[in-house]
Amino acid sequence: MTSAPAAPPSAPSSGAAFPIVGMGASAGGIEAFHRFFEHLPADCGMAFVLILRLPPDRKSMLPEILRRWTSMKVLEGEDGALIEANCIYVPPPHVLVTLSDGRLRVHVSPPGQQRLFRPIDAFFDSLGATLRERSVGIVLSGTGADGALGLKAIKASGGLTLAQGGDGTAPQYSEMPDAAIATGVVDIVAPVEEIPAHLLRINGHTRTPPDLSTAERTDVLRLEICDVLRARIGHDFSGYRSQTFLRRVERRMQVVGAKTLQDYITILKQTPMEAGSLFRDLLIRVTSFFRDQETFETLKAKVIPRLFESKRADGVVRVWVPGCATGEEAYSLAILLREHMDSMTALPRVQLFATDIDDGAIAAARLGRYPTTLIEGLSPQHLRRFFVPSDGSYVVAKEIRDLCTFSVHDLVRDPPFSMMGLVSCRNLLIYMNSELQAQIVPIFHYALVPGGILVLGGAESVVQHADLFDTVDKGARIFQRRVGPSSPDLRLDWPRAQLVRTVGQAGSADPKSNARSVHVRRGHSSVVPMMGTESPASRFGCKPSGIPVLSAVI
Repeated sequence: MTSAPAAPPSAPSSGAAFPIVGMGASAGGIEAFHRFFEHLPADCGMAFVLILRLPPDRKSMLPEILRRWTSMKVLEGEDGALIEANCIYVPPPHVLVTLSDGRLRVHVSPPGQQRLFRPIDAFFDSLGATLRERSVGIVLSGTGADGALGLKAIKASGGLTLAQGGDGTAPQYSEMPDAAIATGVVDIVAPVEEIPAHLLRINGHTRTPPDLSTAERTDVLRLEICDVLRARIGHDFSGYRSQTFLRRVERRMQVVGAKTLQDYITILKQTPMEAGSLFRDLLIRVTSFFRDQETFETLKAKVIPRLFESKRADGVVRVWVPGCATGEEAYSLAILLREHMDSMTALPRVQLFATDIDDGAIAAARLGRYPTTLIEGLSPQHLRRFFVPSDGSYVVAKEIRDLCTFSVHDLVRDPPFSMMGLVSCRNLLIYMNSELQAQIVPIFHYALVPGGILVLGGAESVVQHADLFDTVDKGARIFQRRVGPSSPDLRLDWPRAQLVRTVGQAGSADPKSNARSVHVRRGHSSVVPMMGTESPASRFGCKPSGIPVLSAVI
């Protein structure tokens, strides 16, 4: 055994070509394991790692007990054990277990850390980071909330998540599965004796590959799915890249057992909750703190200082992070802003607005709590200063959270923000087709002040909008807003938004008396959006009475 590392390791790799299933339980877990394995064939083609959380004074007899119930090979999960299919691994109790290069790694829990001891979360985090789509996490009977954060990490990595529950045999202790279900990331909730059948079907034991039919027919069905989502959820995914969209749909087809797209559409229409499940799967994005380190180094050196130039104590620095997911990108930028503020004497007000269409992701971002594997990319210095260890995870410090405001916002449907010095929208456009990208980039131009900075992902560019942006750093995908109209066809008649024509300086016009519908054309330079009470941006205080006239925007 080795001591638990002081800082999270880099994401490990695994050569395993089969799914590895992590199973977590505590009180009542032995009975749950019994019911599970008596319904699972020995040649299932999967490997299982069982994390049974026990009191410090309890010794585990689980390996001996399991050998009475299953003909699968049951091994004690020792440090360095090579994971093989059709085997069950039971690590010793009271340790932390991770996965690296297809082998178990066992770490001794540091003395005095039992209160923060969350072995199920620790293994699930490592499992998701290692196997990605081939990772499976199952939370069974137990007390507490261990495993909930770990399932979020597996879900974010594209893996499968399950919890004991539903109609049938109830968990002996439901706290752990209930906490997991409450996160909103559990794919399947089922009685423990039914979970093996779901695993066998989804992981290929009895699965028939989904029939995606001809390309033309598939596109018709894709648009029909988009229509259902738009009616049920209120968001339009027709501009989503077809290949990515269908890959996420196929994953849901596996989960619900649909063999064809038409079968899935029937299930989607007949099962109201399935629309929400597909919506969440469509929004799964890979994100991390300080992702693409070189980009953040460039932002720190070239961009952040410019945001504060000529800003006095009564000034404001505004940053917008659309598509913020669970908040890692936003908090990373907030850390850079905070560090630069440390070098100043007269501090302007700093507002970082982070938005996403996924209310679950926004709730997680507001919470600011991340399991160990999701804080990779943070330096030890950042981890010590800006994060607080809490119950086996890390919470963003108050001085960083106070800079950030998170809200649900649809980049396409809702009114954009304005007067931003920086817009960071990395790795969102790659999920959109060219037509939708052509609508989004002018919105970013509109949102920025003249000379403001736009940051995109490594595979994204504004090459089709050279009239709107100049390149600051091609490698880091950093662009500067050019002075001029955002687009001759940019429409600002978004639902729930009112548009007003303001005159003079900010606050000189009465929004109520000037409100009217406006179709924006090139040259209408004094039109700014007035966010109504139902607009997400209004909750940030971005109203015409509080900002200068956008004389150079439209």
